[in-house]
Amino acid sequence: MNLPAGFTASSNTALPLHIIDKAGFAAWRDAQPAPVQAWLAAQRFDASAGSAQSWADAEGKLAGAVIGIGDACDPFSYSHAVKTLPVGDWKIANTLDADARAALQLGWGLGLYRFDRYRKHTRPMPRLVGEFDAETFDLLAACVRVRDLVNTPTEHMGPDELEAAARSIASTHGASITVTAGDALLEQNYPAIHAVGRASHRAPRLIEMTWGDAAHPHVAMCGKGVCFDTGGLDLKNATGMRNMKKDMGGGAHALALAELIMARKLPLRLTVLVPAVENAVGPNAFRPGEVVGTRKGVSVEIDNTDAEGRMVLCDALARACELTPDLLLDFATLTGAARVALGPELPALYANDEQLANDWLSAGTQARDPLWRMPLWRPYLRYLTSHVADIANGSSSTMAGSITAALFLERFVSEGQRWAHIDVYAWNDSDRPGRPTGGEAMGLRAAYAMLKARAAG
Repeated sequence: MNLPAGFTASSNTALPLHIIDKAGFAAWRDAQPAPVQAWLAAQRFDASAGSAQSWADAEGKLAGAVIGIGDACDPFSYSHAVKTLPVGDWKIANTLDADARAALQLGWGLGLYRFDRYRKHTRPMPRLVGEFDAETFDLLAACVRVRDLVNTPTEHMGPDELEAAARSIASTHGASITVTAGDALLEQNYPAIHAVGRASHRAPRLIEMTWGDAAHPHVAMCGKGVCFDTGGLDLKNATGMRNMKKDMGGGAHALALAELIMARKLPLRLTVLVPAVENAVGPNAFRPGEVVGTRKGVSVEIDNTDAEGRMVLCDALARACELTPDLLLDFATLTGAARVALGPELPALYANDEQLANDWLSAGTQARDPLWRMPLWRPYLRYLTSHVADIANGSSSTMAGSITAALFLERFVSEGQRWAHIDVYAWNDSDRPGRPTGGEAMGLRAAYAMLKARAAG
């Protein structure tokens, strides 16, 4: 196994790193040599979560360190170590169970992450020494894949480049891929995707990737791939537009999760659908008040061109349902209303199947990758009433924005199809240990744990 930077299997210079929670600190401290105890007392170290302290030997040479953690199974409990420990090789000095060890390795890797495509980072980082788990590194790679895709500006991550990323994943893992682009979208009956993306100089497209044995359970995954969202003719203000390179975060999640499943060779059959577009302003941009056709045959009145994500997803969901998968999941940076309701860290989960919802929530708890279930409150469909089409893509009301978006998507899911939708932020607004400002994978590790359990059972 090739180890990422920041990890090494052996080292002749590794120093002991103790990992302690606050409850166990007193017993651990009392077992240390008197000079270490005195130094810790002088520094007022008490193993609070997110703390770290190193010490020297009698000759003044670095001799060891301790980090304080909270939840031992939360990867982010360990991420602060990467930037607080002195540079060098560190080997865990105390015993960790398998779950804590995996969390440590993942959290260490997340703490090491730096997006360096445009700026080189010269500060060296400490290395973790030990035996490592391949699945943990595959999980880390999936999180890094999401971060890198989202962090890359649209200049270098438009529909063409998102397609190239999908093709690279497919080539590595033996998946099949087809792409329907430009006016071929109209010929192949994807009119909503075409309408949203037609104003851009970069052609809209639907990326469809398939992998796995036909005898295995079939999981379809859709991901919103709006590579930049100006808001269209209902133009966003400067603040709202600033980070819209991240509006393909749902597509990034779908591709990264598929890559993870393929890398781990889970006994599943996958179909991945990513409508990749740029919602631009131009003479042929779709307009408020227009009626747009969809693959499902449902006509949509455009209330707001900034509600474009649900438009591209509706065609992708309709295509997925034609394949009658056992499970249909979609990921989308869909609404600001979800962030108003739940903040930036909790993706909103919607599902039309109780078992599916409970499985994903339970997996999120176990993986320390939380989600929060929101209701598909169907009376709110009244907010999407159109007097000229079957449904409107938005409403003049500010009420229940995330719920109405989910209800809109559900309109394009076949009756009886088990489906779950995650409205995800895909972004960190500020730096925290293991969570640098920029793109972020949210709900992905939970989705993988849920699908792994289903594949095994």
